[in-house]
Amino acid sequence: MTTAAVSKPQLVDDLLGRGLIAQCSNPEFLRDFLSSRQSLYCGFDPTAGSLHIGHLVPLLMLKRFQDAGHQVIALIGGATGFIGDPSFKATERSLNDTKSIQAWTEQLGCQITELLQPVLSEPLKLVNNADWLATLDVISFFRDVGKHFSVNAMMHKESVRQRLERPDQGISFTEFSYSLLQSYDFAMLNQRFGCTLQ
Repeated sequence: MTTAAVSKPQLVDDLLGRGLIAQCSNPEFLRDFLSSRQSLYCGFDPTAGSLHIGHLVPLLMLKRFQDAGHQVIALIGGATGFIGDPSFKATERSLNDTKSIQAWTEQLGCQITELLQPVLSEPLKLVNNADWLATLDVISFFRDVGKHFSVNAMMHKESVRQRLERPDQGISFTEFSYSLLQSYDFAMLNQRFGCTLQ
């Protein structure tokens, strides 16, 4: 598909009508932005060896965007799976062992490919964030990435705020840092694939 491919004008209206856009500061800008081919991704952390019903909507979103002429990327969190996303979790996630995470990463990748590839008009781009995060040293990460994040702003994130309001649980530095890793993923996907949307 060429860069001249354009999104169906009704894509944003369709997503809004289905309740698939929770927040949008400027729907008109989004419509204009999607009038040219964009690259977007959805992330899947390997917390188990199988997809579940909660993955259905994100997978359908990838298909909707590709049907509208955009490039879609499924990102498997082969590195972030070691940390765990604190969003929507009332308690700290259990840390899983390396062998399990590596097996689950491979299993999720196979399942996503088997589900989506037959219904996509062009090949699915499947990537693993361990490709760039596994070799990143902690000093470089804090100097080059961490310094661009305000702890004050991070404290106001819903996932962090909810956990801080639970004095019996709180949030560990490990889970608190998850959003930095997600941000780094987005930067890498932008550099490597021109990704502009999540």
